[in-house]
Amino acid sequence: MTEVLGDFIRALRAADVRVSTSESIDAGNVMDLVGLGNRHVLRDGLSQVLAKSEDEKQAFRETFDRFFAFDQFKSRKPGEASEDSGESEEQSEGGEGSPQQGQSGGMPGPGGGGMEGEPGGDAPSAEDLVSMLEGGDQAALQIALAEAARQAQLNRIRLFTQRGMYVRRMMEMMGLNELQDEIERREDRGEQARADTLRGLRDQLREDVRNYVEKQLEIFTANAGRQLREEVLSQVRLGNIDARDMKIMRVLVAKMAKRLVALHSRRKKVDRRGQLDVRRTIRANIEYDGLLFHTIWKQKKIDRPKVMAICDVSGSVAQVARFLLMFLYSIQEVLPRVRSFAFSGQLGETTQMFETTRKIEEAITSALREHGGGSTDYGQAFVDFERLALDDVDHRTTVLILGDARSNYGNPRGDILKKIHARARRVIWLNPEPQSMWNSGDSEMRRLQPYCDTAKTCASLKDLERVVSELLRHAS
Repeated sequence: MTEVLGDFIRALRAADVRVSTSESIDAGNVMDLVGLGNRHVLRDGLSQVLAKSEDEKQAFRETFDRFFAFDQFKSRKPGEASEDSGESEEQSEGGEGSPQQGQSGGMPGPGGGGMEGEPGGDAPSAEDLVSMLEGGDQAALQIALAEAARQAQLNRIRLFTQRGMYVRRMMEMMGLNELQDEIERREDRGEQARADTLRGLRDQLREDVRNYVEKQLEIFTANAGRQLREEVLSQVRLGNIDARDMKIMRVLVAKMAKRLVALHSRRKKVDRRGQLDVRRTIRANIEYDGLLFHTIWKQKKIDRPKVMAICDVSGSVAQVARFLLMFLYSIQEVLPRVRSFAFSGQLGETTQMFETTRKIEEAITSALREHGGGSTDYGQAFVDFERLALDDVDHRTTVLILGDARSNYGNPRGDILKKIHARARRVIWLNPEPQSMWNSGDSEMRRLQPYCDTAKTCASLKDLERVVSELLRHAS
C-alpha cells in the first residue's frame, strides 16, 4: 500500500500538485484507514489532505481517475484474440502505434495492484498465464501486469523512447518466453487452431501492456516538457532570454515568489515554547502565593526589514532589474516595505508606479521606459539617492544595488555608498556579470565593493530566488 501511495504522490507532483512530506504522512494514514476497497471514499479522503486549491483539486481528480483506473482487460472476452494478431512482434514491441480507443491502462502505479489489494511478488507460471489469457481472468491479469510493472520499475519511465524497452521487459517478466514455448508445443502436437488462438492472445496481451506503459508515461511525465523548459529558463542568463519566453518567465517568477511567501510567512510575534520567561511568570503568579498557574514564554519579535532597491536599467542589466523588481513586489505579503529606484543616468524613485498600477509588469515597463536609455552614471545615481532617500536609511534597512558597476569611466562616488553602508543594516550588490569581469574596462567594482556587506554574481532567476530567500531569512 505504501508503494501505491508513493507512486500516486509522484504522479500528483508531475501534475503540479504540491505535496509536502507531512501531507504524504497524512495521506498514508488516510489510506490505512479507508483501504483500497472503496474508490470514492479513497478519492474523497486523499483529496482532503493532498489538494489545497481549486486548481489542485481538479488536477487531483483527473490524476486519481487515470491512476486508479482498472479497465485494462475489460474488453477481453474469454478466448478472444486480437484482430491484429498478424502484427509483427518487432512492430508491437517498439513501433509508433497509439493506444486503442477506450483503453485507459491506469493501474495504481507500477507498484500497485487492484483495489482489493496489492500484487504478489511472483510472476505467473506459463500454465497460469495461459489459463488467465484463455479464461479471460481480468483480475489475475491486472495483478500480473502490475507486478511486472513493479519489477521493471515502470514508475521511473521518463521518455517516450523508453516505451518499447519497458514493454519488452514487462512481457518477459509476465512469461513471454514460456508462452512462446507453449505455442510451439501446440504446433508440434498438430493443434494449429489452439496455437493460433494462443498466439492471438499473446499479441493482444502485448498490445495491452503497451497501452498500459503509455498510460503510465502520461501519468508520470505530465507537464514534463513544460517543467523541463522552466528548469532550463530558471538557470539561463536573464540577458539571453528570448522575448517569446517572457510569458513562461513571468509564470516562473510568480511560482518562485509564491514558494518563498509560503516558506517565510510568519506572524509578527512567534511564541518560542521551550524558553520560559521566569521573571514574568513569577510576577504573574504572585497572587497565587507563588504557585505557577500561568506560565509565560519568551517571545521573539519578527521585524521585517525595509528594502530599498537601486536598479541599473541600462542595456542588458535592465532584464535582470525587471525580474528583481517583479520578485520584490510579488512577495509583499512577507516583505511589505519596498522602495525601488531606477537609473541609467539620473536616478528616480519608482515606488509610486507599483502602488498605483495593478499589474506589476506594466509598472516595470513604465519604470524602464522612464529611467532607462541614458548613459550609465553611477556617481550621479548615488548623488540623487543621497538627496531622495539617504535620511530614510536606518539600521532596519537593507539596500539592494543591482548593476554591473560600469560607469563610463566617471567618478562612481564611493564616498556616498560609504555613507549608505554606515547607516544601513546591510548593503547587497548584485552584479549580472561573472566575477572575472568585475574589474575589467570601466567596471568600478574594486572601488565600490568595500562598502558592501555582500557582493555576488546574480544573472539568472535561480540566483535572484536565492538572494530574495536570503533576504527573507535574515528578516528577524
